[in-house]
Amino acid sequence: MKAVVVTDFGTEPEFVDLPTPEPGAGEVLVRIHAAGVNPFDWKVTDGALKDSVTHDFPLVMGSDAAGVVERTGPGVTRFRPGDRVYGQFMRLPQGQGSYAEYTVAEQDGKIAHIPQALPFTLAAALPTASVTAYQAVQATRLERGHTLLINGASGGVGQSAIQFAARFGARVLATGTPEVADHLGDLGAHTVIDFTQGPTHEQVAAAHPDGIDAVLDLVTPTGGDISPMAGLLRPGGTLISTNHATHPDALAARGIRGVNFSNSPTVETLTTLAELAAIGELRVRIDAEVPLADAPALIAKARAGHATGKTVIVP
Repeated sequence: MKAVVVTDFGTEPEFVDLPTPEPGAGEVLVRIHAAGVNPFDWKVTDGALKDSVTHDFPLVMGSDAAGVVERTGPGVTRFRPGDRVYGQFMRLPQGQGSYAEYTVAEQDGKIAHIPQALPFTLAAALPTASVTAYQAVQATRLERGHTLLINGASGGVGQSAIQFAARFGARVLATGTPEVADHLGDLGAHTVIDFTQGPTHEQVAAAHPDGIDAVLDLVTPTGGDISPMAGLLRPGGTLISTNHATHPDALAARGIRGVNFSNSPTVETLTTLAELAAIGELRVRIDAEVPLADAPALIAKARAGHATGKTVIVP
């Protein structure tokens, strides 16, 4: 099979031939129809998890994908050949990922069935970004009428988060440039804050002097200064960081709930998101569909850019 691999941490991706993997007990072989691209994919190959998880090289890149079950291993009961599935397929100890024509997943892993009405390309764009958005918005404990700032709203996670927060009845403040303002508004943002016109926290503080209820920060890096975001919250507010930039104990002393958030895909969550996307209640903008052979060049370009939609690799 064709696949995109790295041969060690920090090496350049290569388009190569590999043996098609065989499903073992409790596993399914999936023929991939589309693979979603996420920054986490190359963070892993740079070594983000090298101290916590064993990696097998050559390592197939990628996590998110959608496809069809080709074969099942012994003991598989949840899936049958021909089933349409999607989810997260990164298995670092086995060297397996989603930038390939085939991959293997555990039947009890992070995969779920998808409706016939859901295109593979859209399904492949959902797992990491939309699961993160869905669970992070849930973690804010929003109530109808609350005000939420999404800092970094123009990316894949941010765009899904706008939609989930709006479904909860929240008033959504979203950061973005004028080029995407109309799109973010269409997704459910009440106000789009142009961060190029001045610091986001200053603009929000001026418009909401009594404070807001929650902040979902997708921008501040680990070790960065997240205090300007915390300063926007009224007592009892919640600050969620997807980059683990909060200091929960220090925030608790100020009456603010701080959460360093990591997503945890479940079959139930994946099924819910697939159903919402199939009926148009969750929209994801696909910027580009790229052939698998062009993925190494795509990754080099994506590292330097700022996405306003999802890119999907099509084997």
